[in-house]
Amino acid sequence: MIRKFSTRREFLNYGKLPLLFLLNSCSNSSKKINISLQNSFYPQFLKDTFPNNWQIENINFNKLNLEKNKKKLSNSDFVLINDGWINSINFESFQSINNLFPNDKLNNRSIEFLNSYKEYQSNKLFPIGIVPYAVIIKNNKDLIYDASNSWDFLLARKLKGKIIFPQSRRIIMSISKKISTKNSLSKLKGQAMLFDDQNSINWLINSQASVAIIPYTQCIKYLKVDSRLSIFFPNKGVPLIWNFLLSKLEINNQILIDWIKSFENRSIIDKLANKGWYLPFNNEYAQEKYNINIKKNNFGPSKKCWENSWSFPLLNNEQKLNLENLWNKSLTP
Repeated sequence: MIRKFSTRREFLNYGKLPLLFLLNSCSNSSKKINISLQNSFYPQFLKDTFPNNWQIENINFNKLNLEKNKKKLSNSDFVLINDGWINSINFESFQSINNLFPNDKLNNRSIEFLNSYKEYQSNKLFPIGIVPYAVIIKNNKDLIYDASNSWDFLLARKLKGKIIFPQSRRIIMSISKKISTKNSLSKLKGQAMLFDDQNSINWLINSQASVAIIPYTQCIKYLKVDSRLSIFFPNKGVPLIWNFLLSKLEINNQILIDWIKSFENRSIIDKLANKGWYLPFNNEYAQEKYNINIKKNNFGPSKKCWENSWSFPLLNNEQKLNLENLWNKSLTP
């Protein structure tokens, strides 16, 4: 015989079902999105633009062989990475995303740089920011004019053993090509105090070093608190760091589109540029940040500097070997 009425326990259990369904729905709608990035490379204000349900995973792309970094990367929905680590990424894990945006979304510099990559890579790399290298001089005000106009000042006798260079040999070699002196690479290496990426500004402040070449985003806050420091962007141009966004195959594209659209806000464009982060978009207001009149604003590269600045396309094995040989042959005087 079928009972018409449930027991009290059964009634309460049935009542739990709608509640569990509601809680599960809320959980799905607020699912955390994991974005992996090398934390020290990115200004806080950029990270503040992330939606509330995005969770940052700090990853060291130089140590992707470590299990914890492999796990973070495999669990990431989005990845922010600079062009120096592109070779460490398995592109098969990511989706094509450039087709999600209008053809005129990116500026000409971005399009030209993307074209230097292979098609299976360029389709999955979305440029999200450009960071120029800056020259920071401590105390030596007499170097200001020379530093503003040329890289030749790095060979000044008073700077021997007092320059902090990036750890990248390719960047150092590219700067040496801008110096109008024979054997400029070997002479430039002879000026080095050390080669460092992570702690260069601290070394500059707390040692006998006089000059450091540092990504703009990593040094700008120190300029406001240490009157000994001066910043310059040589008119002959500076090396550029490109930052790309990659997206996993299973991610909802609208999440990405909405975030990128937030960069159309002028206040966000201003704050990012003031932190050394330049948007590579074909947005009229964003493009104005590349046209600074240096006489009115001493921070940021001038229009002339931007025009002469350079990027680093991927190298094939033969090109890598040639650069390695050239570096090794440049004996320190």
